[in-house]
Amino acid sequence: MNMRGYLLAGAGVAALSLAACSMPLGSPDPLVGFGPNPSLRPPQKALIPTVGVPKVIHWQAGDAPKAPPGFTVNRFAEGLDHPRWAYVLPNGDVLVSESATEEAPADKMNQGIKGFFGKLLMKNVGSVQKSPNAIYLLRDQDGDGVAETRSLFASGLTRPFGMTLIGQTLYVANDNGVVSYPYADGQTSEAGSGTPVFSLPGGPINHHWTKNIVASPDGTRIYATTGSNSNVGDNGMAAEEGRAQIYEYNLATRQLRTFATGIRNPNGMGFEPATGVLYTVSNERDEIGNDTPPDYLTSVRDGAFYGWPYSYYGQNVDVRAKPARPDLVARAIAPDYGLGPHTASLGLTFYTAEAFPAPYRGGVFVGQHGSWNRKPLNGYRVVFVPFAGGKPQMPAQVFLTGFLSADDKIKGRPVGVAVDKRGALLVVDDVGGIVWRVAPGASVVTTTTTGPTS
Repeated sequence: MNMRGYLLAGAGVAALSLAACSMPLGSPDPLVGFGPNPSLRPPQKALIPTVGVPKVIHWQAGDAPKAPPGFTVNRFAEGLDHPRWAYVLPNGDVLVSESATEEAPADKMNQGIKGFFGKLLMKNVGSVQKSPNAIYLLRDQDGDGVAETRSLFASGLTRPFGMTLIGQTLYVANDNGVVSYPYADGQTSEAGSGTPVFSLPGGPINHHWTKNIVASPDGTRIYATTGSNSNVGDNGMAAEEGRAQIYEYNLATRQLRTFATGIRNPNGMGFEPATGVLYTVSNERDEIGNDTPPDYLTSVRDGAFYGWPYSYYGQNVDVRAKPARPDLVARAIAPDYGLGPHTASLGLTFYTAEAFPAPYRGGVFVGQHGSWNRKPLNGYRVVFVPFAGGKPQMPAQVFLTGFLSADDKIKGRPVGVAVDKRGALLVVDDVGGIVWRVAPGASVVTTTTTGPTS
């Protein structure tokens, strides 16, 4: 950054400090905004949005996140290049997608003071870089909870994220559509960039570019997420065509249709084990308060509209969305469960294994990546939400912490979460370049190193 850049940054920091004076700090309660009926503060608007730009200090040797007593945390794999998502294959091998944000100059979200500090945060945490565009296969050959080998499984992709296996076909979600590969048990690599299956909204802006996919329990359909192109329609509604929604693809008919709309940035998906109902987590909008609105976990109803951009958490109108659409607001469905304001909830996995104690079985783990638009910072952790009768319950539990230090410095940021073949929880840390493994056992933190790369 040149001198002019430093001066501008200094002026921006001063302006942000002044603006912060008019915006009440968010609640210090770690579970504020959680539950089936979270309290919603009235929307607030500051002259300049609240921005947090924490420093990255990285994990040190022997350091690891902290789990509750009775669990062990170790490094299943490390030295990865901005890993984002994990998928566990039937034989226990773990696929990890590596991808990163690349700047889109046409995006109004990247402009002005807000854009300056937003990009500064993203660069500080290594999120804005040349995307690795790869999938690696991690194999724990001896069952000790550490991947001894790491092999390049697939390349030539376009910011790969979600993955799902149906029969002998592996599907991968790029930032603009889904491709497929033939797969045989134990296979360690794929040739080529995959066969196109169906397209999803992509560039040139592609603000929320992460696309996730999940197979229906009977293997006949694929569900795919696509996030909005802005905070609240900032790039114009024409740029939001086909976005902020979940799609359903029928494998037999090869037909793609809209399943649900108005979900600003859905990422993690999973089917509740007792009812078979599809659930997702979503990031909500920014810049209307430190505690408003909460991100959320919700069941996804066929044909339902969840509010974005015209309203939030049901029918709470967002006056910034232009033109207003009272007809759509009247249709908006409130989500099932708040996950706290500005937590950037991304990962989701239902716990259907038996290794963890009984209270965890049937509940859901959520990876909260952490957001920029709040003071104090929120997220940067994994939380657990219990289920009963097919519905999410309180109390939620802050399950895995230590990604954010007491003085707001970042060691890592959790994204994808998955359950491995032996019932341990895998947590993908993109800033740390690590896949953490949380298993039941003595409450001792262990540190290990990934073995040779093939």
